Amino acid sequence: MELELLNEQGQAASKYDAPETVFGRAYNEDLIHQIVVAYQANARQGTRAQKDREQVKHSTKKPFKQKGTGRARAGMTSSPLWRGGGRIFPNLPDENFSQKINKKMYRAGMASIFSQLAREGRLAVVESLKVDSPKTKQLAAKFKAMNLESVLVIAEEVDENLYLASRNLANVLVVEPRYADPVSLVHYKKVLVTKAAVDKLKEMFA
Repeated sequence: MELELLNEQGQAASKYDAPETVFGRAYNEDLIHQIVVAYQANARQGTRAQKDREQVKHSTKKPFKQKGTGRARAGMTSSPLWRGGGRIFPNLPDENFSQKINKKMYRAGMASIFSQLAREGRLAVVESLKVDSPKTKQLAAKFKAMNLESVLVIAEEVDENLYLASRNLANVLVVEPRYADPVSLVHYKKVLVTKAAVDKLKEMFA
């Protein structure tokens, strides 16, 4: 699979021969959807909670007499049928939202995403991406020169200068290959991969 090799101005200088096992896979929409949903579900925290009829604040007094009112009989106001009553099956803080994805499925799904990005022209290769100092302005100018507004950069190694320079840019994310996730790959308009990172991705997802 041939990918665009960009220069410092963001122009395609030449072609880069990338491994077919990672960047030449068939598009599998169902598998991609499954790993994206699983990734988002595994990031959820069980912080929501609701009260059952035992936990709501209420009186145990019978709200009205049993017979003669024409209404349905009721024992207490904490009934789930009443407004302000407890929930029958409340959400609990220890609820587990995680979904299991096999390693083989995850690798195939990530390779399918990389391959589709390459076909759509949203993925390109660069020699390397480094900055001399931890200055956001310097890195922003570099991306502006390359005509990139929303970009995910996968570098073989993210040093302190690159990390500090990129963390305040709203539509820029710089990660190492092991931290590349399916949601970010789908979200950003352009994905830049350094040459050394391509070899690392081949080891991980081929």
